Order: sequence, then C-alpha cells, then structure tokens
Amino acid sequence: MVGFFVSCDMQAYPDIDLIERILPDMSEGEVLHSLMHEIAWRDEQIRIFGKTMMQPRRIAWYGDRDALYTYSGITHEPLPWIPILQTLRDAVEEIAGAHFNSVLCNLYRNGQDSMGYHSDDEPELGRHPVIASFSIGAERALHFRHRMDASIPTVKMVLPSMSVLVMKGATQEHWKHALPKTKMVVAPRINLTFRHVHQR
Repeated sequence: MVGFFVSCDMQAYPDIDLIERILPDMSEGEVLHSLMHEIAWRDEQIRIFGKTMMQPRRIAWYGDRDALYTYSGITHEPLPWIPILQTLRDAVEEIAGAHFNSVLCNLYRNGQDSMGYHSDDEPELGRHPVIASFSIGAERALHFRHRMDASIPTVKMVLPSMSVLVMKGATQEHWKHALPKTKMVVAPRINLTFRHVHQR
C-alpha cells in the first residue's frame, strides 16, 4: 500500500492509497474476459451545459436493490450482483476496510474514451465517502486537480492493471479527478468504482 500525496506541501491533501495488485488466485486475462463479456454494458446520454451527448465510454450500474444513484441528471437502478463483481467487491472491501453496496462499471474502449473532471460528491454518497476504484487492462493516467487552489499543480497518477485506488477522507471535497483522452492507448480499460449509496 502506497500513501499518495503525502509528500505534497498542502494543507488538505487527499487521503489516497494505491494497492498495485489484487486477486492473486485469478489471472488478469480471466478477470478481464469475465468483465468484458458478463457485464451488461450500455451506451448512455448525458446532459452538459444544456446539451445532450453520448458518454465517451460504456457503463453499467450494479448493486443492492435499494442502491439508487443519480449523476449527470440520470438516476440509475442497479442490476443484481454477478459472481465476478461479488468476488471483486469482497477483495476490495477487505483492502479498503469499508462496505460497498454498489459499483459503477466503466469501459474505456480505447484512448479516445475519457472522463472529464468531476468529484464523486453526490448527496447519497455522504460527506466523506470511501471510493475504491479497481482498474484492469490498458494503463491510463488519472489526473487530480485541486478544487479551490489553482496554484497546486495537477497530479498525474498511472493506475496499473489489477490495481485498486482507495479515495477517502476529504478527497472528494477538495479534489476533482479526470481520465483525459490519449493517442498512446489503443487497448481497452475497465474501471470499477465501488461505493456505498445511502438511502435518501
């Protein structure tokens, strides 16, 4: 486990840990194949600045029956857990020391699929949520930008395949993160962000 940002000179650095490999009993190929073919991926529209457009990635939402989640103006009703996601949830919960009742699945088909700057700060996640982000496939750099202090440089963090990034504490309050487009990546990447949705 690698503490992240602890060497940065800032008053409110995010509480982030990177665990570089999990599930030693399953090969990367087995996990990637299961996720690619067993998740009910879908294309979805979002509305940004009054314009409707397709999300630049494929998504799916799984979780407990009452884990409704709203972002970008869309309320997601969870699909029931499937075995590979249950296995990954068990492993990630042990690492993060937290309970997760849902997961947002993201499929980035190549380097042109992306995610803009945002914070996982929706009301149903609570004030200081624990978000555990599992990555597999092509390595991509996640960018972190401070929400209030523009003088703090953007931090770029490459997430290895089969790694888990745990964001907790005031991370979402103080920072935004993004996955920009890149011409260097042609292979797919899957990212699973486990979280706990509170009933409102």
